[in-house]
Amino acid sequence: MGDMANSSVDFYPKNQRQELNHAGGFGCTLSELRSLMELRGAEAIQKVQETYSDVNGLCRRLKTSPTEGLSDNLTDLEKRRQIYGQNFIPPKKPKTFLQLVWEALQDVTLIILEIAAIISLGLSFYAPPGEESEACGNVSAGGEDEGESEAGWIEGAAILLSVICVVLVTAFNDWSKEKQFRGLQSRIEQEQKFTVIRNGQQVQIPVAELVVGDIAQVKYGDLLPADGVLIQGNDLKIDESSLTGESDHVRKSVEKDPMLLSGTHVMEGSGRMVVTAVGVNSQTGIIFTLLGAGGEEEEKKDKKAKKQDGAVAMEMQPLKSAEGGEMEEREKKKASVPKKEKSVLQGKLTKLAVQIGKAGLVMSAITVIILVLYFVIQTFVIDRRTWITECTPVYVQYFVKFFIIGVTVLVVAVPEGLPLAVTISLAYSVKKMMKDNNLVRHLDACETMGNATAICSDKTGTLTTNRMTVVQCYLGDNHYKETPDPSNLNPKTLDLLVHAIAVNSAYTTKLLPPEKEGGLPRQVGNKTECSLLGFVVELRRDYQAVRDQMPEEKLYKVYTFNSVRKSMSTVTCMPDGGYRLFSKGASEIVLKKCTNILNSNGELRSFRPRDRDEMVKKVIEPMACDGLRTICIAYRDFPAGKEPEWDNENEIVIDLTCIAVVGIEDPVRPEVPEAIRKCQRAGITVRMVTGDNINTARAIAAKCGIIQPGEDFLCLEGKEFNRRIRNEKGEIEQERLDKIWPKLRVLARSSPTDKHTLVKGIIDSTTGEQRQVVAVTGDGTNDGPALKKADVGFAMGIAGTDVAKEASDIILTDDNFSSIVRAVMWGRNVYDSISKFLQFQLTVNVVAVIVAFTGACITQDSPLKAVQMLWVNLIMDTFASLALATEPPTESLLLRKPYGRNKPLISRTMMKNILGHAVYQLTIIFTLLFVGEVFFDIDSGRNAPLHSPSSEHYTIIFNTFVMMQLFNEINARKIHGERNVFDGIFGNPIFCSIVLGTFGIQIVIVQFGGKPFSCSPLNAEQWLWCLFVGIGELVWGQVIASIPTSQLKCLKEAGHGPGKDEITDEEMAEDEEEIDHAERELRRGQILWFRGLNRIQTQIRVVKAFRSSLYEGLEKPDTKTSIHNFMTTPEFLINDYIHNIPLIDDTDVEESEAPPRRRFGASPPQSPNKNNNAIDSGIYLSTDASKTPTSSSSPVSPLHSMETSL
Repeated sequence: MGDMANSSVDFYPKNQRQELNHAGGFGCTLSELRSLMELRGAEAIQKVQETYSDVNGLCRRLKTSPTEGLSDNLTDLEKRRQIYGQNFIPPKKPKTFLQLVWEALQDVTLIILEIAAIISLGLSFYAPPGEESEACGNVSAGGEDEGESEAGWIEGAAILLSVICVVLVTAFNDWSKEKQFRGLQSRIEQEQKFTVIRNGQQVQIPVAELVVGDIAQVKYGDLLPADGVLIQGNDLKIDESSLTGESDHVRKSVEKDPMLLSGTHVMEGSGRMVVTAVGVNSQTGIIFTLLGAGGEEEEKKDKKAKKQDGAVAMEMQPLKSAEGGEMEEREKKKASVPKKEKSVLQGKLTKLAVQIGKAGLVMSAITVIILVLYFVIQTFVIDRRTWITECTPVYVQYFVKFFIIGVTVLVVAVPEGLPLAVTISLAYSVKKMMKDNNLVRHLDACETMGNATAICSDKTGTLTTNRMTVVQCYLGDNHYKETPDPSNLNPKTLDLLVHAIAVNSAYTTKLLPPEKEGGLPRQVGNKTECSLLGFVVELRRDYQAVRDQMPEEKLYKVYTFNSVRKSMSTVTCMPDGGYRLFSKGASEIVLKKCTNILNSNGELRSFRPRDRDEMVKKVIEPMACDGLRTICIAYRDFPAGKEPEWDNENEIVIDLTCIAVVGIEDPVRPEVPEAIRKCQRAGITVRMVTGDNINTARAIAAKCGIIQPGEDFLCLEGKEFNRRIRNEKGEIEQERLDKIWPKLRVLARSSPTDKHTLVKGIIDSTTGEQRQVVAVTGDGTNDGPALKKADVGFAMGIAGTDVAKEASDIILTDDNFSSIVRAVMWGRNVYDSISKFLQFQLTVNVVAVIVAFTGACITQDSPLKAVQMLWVNLIMDTFASLALATEPPTESLLLRKPYGRNKPLISRTMMKNILGHAVYQLTIIFTLLFVGEVFFDIDSGRNAPLHSPSSEHYTIIFNTFVMMQLFNEINARKIHGERNVFDGIFGNPIFCSIVLGTFGIQIVIVQFGGKPFSCSPLNAEQWLWCLFVGIGELVWGQVIASIPTSQLKCLKEAGHGPGKDEITDEEMAEDEEEIDHAERELRRGQILWFRGLNRIQTQIRVVKAFRSSLYEGLEKPDTKTSIHNFMTTPEFLINDYIHNIPLIDDTDVEESEAPPRRRFGASPPQSPNKNNNAIDSGIYLSTDASKTPTSSSSPVSPLHSMETSL
């Protein structure tokens, strides 16, 4: 590390380095400080002692005070910035517009187009000699005038022009996206603030304003923004894996290892440091500078590996170190596979585009072959001509014309608007999601969210308001339901309580006066501690006075809160030379360590285990059932004399005396129950993962609607969860997990690893027919692994630590659960927008390809000319993708189940629409092609010779075609068989303006397009007919909607995910679930009938279970884990949790047979006789609901399955 850092000094030009080293009145030069920061541990301490005597000496040299910090003197701060640099690492240069253009040109379809266009251009300029030669036959005869042959180049040029259009639009999109991300980036950076001490006051300043010599407050969850030396620390542990690759946390202390490095994470504890290096001179900055130098070659390699957005790559990540971080990198690769690979949607689209492209290629090849054969047979066989050398060029020109027709077919077949539609849709959504308080950091997260099937949410701050207040307390043998009157309390007890709260909490936590008159006081810092300080204020005491008496420097030892301890303790020195330890934490954990309790007179009385049990029953459980968080406050005195061994925490924090137990309320956010209801309706299971105790968690879950009375669900504690999922060796087994997670709704008292285990278990599970897509919310440092592992990680924008934001995909700027529901809506909307566009695009493609193909085969010339095709293709593509991809989301998106990862892009309903409209359009066009001239009484345009002028006949065909597409674009707005296609059309101004705009341009093309577009002007009557046929599309759309999809068994879906190529019957059954609205009614009767059958079936199964003591007969229904099926039809099934326990104890079974009587949501009660308990062996009846019996994942009919189970 050392040599690496030294080498980076070379990045400064010589003269600049002299300036930097000039210490400008400070006692340390830049290079001195840099070399100091390269040392660790004992070496560092030795160096500090040798050079500065101690840390305070270093502060004196840097002209700063360890307690007061710097003054706010601007000239002094500016001078420090000039000498020691700013705390800012210059970002990588963004890609230029030209680079983006070049990248857009790499698209295969565009390359084919370019080649075809160039060949076409080249040939049009080549005038073959011997044109007059009679011997070549009447092949080239016809009314050919000069202008027409001159216009040959137009086709090629038009193709090239359209390619340029597409490239520019794509590049512009990428460029604006990049710009957006830069803006977003700077927003994230500006929002990152850090607490420093200036003029003896704690202030929060943006990270970029930190200077060398600042005294910074370091606390749990911080991402250190600069290098520094620790002045004072409490139990500080740092995760330095981002720099060293070592995953173990490093303990920092003034005596042993005071060096704190930028880019590392504070995992525990708190402290103060003096900043010694910022920006490019800090350890992270040095690495970044190195990366900047070696970054160019790396980039090229990286580009292939990581198709992520440019800006995301530099997403405030001090994690990409050069030598360290391999561990981290490997972990990352493992953890975020879904993020690196193409997103699901892009995978499906690429695959679909390739399939369509292949089909197009085949069609175009056949077209060319048929044309060539027809021509050859006609000329050389029927007309008996011989091939003469002079005629070769003429024939070649014919062949080229055929080739161009072939390419046109291909061009039309390939939906190059697809990638564009995705980009536009995602970019538009991300922009709009900002307004919905979702700050999207990774583009594909937005679309993945639409497929989410499970959300694992934190409780505090996400489901609740995170404004805590103490509402009940147990103090001096009394349980008070509201804040007691201080005059009724024993003064000694009250004094102890006030000290215990004021001293034993982070000094950064405080209550500030309200912003508005009459508002609530502002809570700064840890919200639980704020509630306790608020309690002190309500008891009419001043916590600040106590803190002034006992400033933070005087605290003897602090055991900070962490997720393992679940408590915090502080040791203070007493005047008599003894020590007093205050402790507070989760009540059941602290109470276990209490041996005494203060009675109403403030005297100690012994507190035995049975007293504790009584207290749990009488005080803590009632509080918890009201949804309160219970915190126990306790203390212990150590006599003067022999000093205890402070590092042996287990010997210190025992024999406590309980002062009080308080119940803290964190009210549920008012909008959360509705948001959760929406999620459940949308087929998303919400699970709550919290550190709170199980009763509180269950009460809150019931208030939110996560658990409902009468449902079959599990609420587990972390310990029990681990006991159930691990085998004898303590390893996690996936199949054990699979038995638990489908029903788990609340995981209480969970550690961060439990959260990660649960998320990983759900994602890796193979029980359902779909792989689960899991979203996770988190705010703490310890949530990092779970956020990274999840398909979509949501970090809290307000309460979230830097580490959590770093690991997330989307930041919730208002910390609110209902914003997640908005994200789901946007995600589904992206998916639907793409499907709408596909439905529209493919109809155009199918029709155009068939018309070009048959037209070419029957009349030797495509009725739609190449340039017309390109207008239809590109303008319709680009415009339609804009119009359909910017449809705003509606609430109705939340009424359907998630699509799942293997759901084909084109459902059967869409296939029905595509083919249905294609039939209508083809009928019209062929009618016009073969009898149109009679109908309109005009000259026929069929069999026109090479380069003949454009006919009204073919113009009418072209115009009608475009009109039909325009009206079909309105049909394409609905893809689930809805009737009203105009629903909400005026809510989308882009759509309206594009449809009208396209119509306007079409008029211009037809009336004034002339030779380039092969059009001749039409009169009013002809225009009206074209419009009339177009409007017919809307009527036809209604006809199609009336045909139930289920009758059309022959339809297949297309565009499956890039997973296994074959899709199993089960998934087919799942996909058929997409029911037209018209069909829903029919299903209701069936459902009732099947319900009856299911009841009988169940009863027979139960009887059978009792009859045979060995019940292998109970095949486990494989639907029950599928999220889709947790809907409304109760179907009692018997879940066998632990197989091979043959004995069934009748008494227990009776208990399990009455589901309503079961304890509300509790996990099954344990009985001492493990072997005999039916509940333990998991035979309790669950109401497993499946959507409709047909969704049962077996391909056979429900009746059939019933017979087999009988």
